[in-house]
Amino acid sequence: MKDEVARLGAEDVRDLMVLEKLCFSYHWTQEQFLLGLERNAYRVLGIRRAGVLVAYLAFSIIKDEMEVLNLAVHPDFRRRGLGEKLLRECFRVCIEENVGKSFLDVKISNEPALGLYRKFGYKQIGIRKKYYPDTREDALLFRYDFV
Repeated sequence: MKDEVARLGAEDVRDLMVLEKLCFSYHWTQEQFLLGLERNAYRVLGIRRAGVLVAYLAFSIIKDEMEVLNLAVHPDFRRRGLGEKLLRECFRVCIEENVGKSFLDVKISNEPALGLYRKFGYKQIGIRKKYYPDTREDALLFRYDFV
């Protein structure tokens, strides 16, 4: 099955909220999605299957820096390359827009995400102690240089 990556907008917020609640105990609100999308504070890429949003990646680009804000894959569709496909498209956008570097943070216990980011060449550059409000887990900080 060929999954198409599409840019999502304010009209997709309801679907984003459904996926957020499935994937995260601590999730963005509808207002956060709407404000960010309407003000172009960040972009969201998504993948749908049979009309249902099954994965999304939210990222911001400010000057020459990109930050991965959120990556969510429906529990029934994990480990099928959807996160990789979204991140690859995000990287394509970054290269097209001459972005120099990328940053992200990830829960220390999120092995699948750590594997994905390391596969793409991200390197750990720091740690934020007890960063996540839902679990009080540490966040590992990562950086990737496009050039």
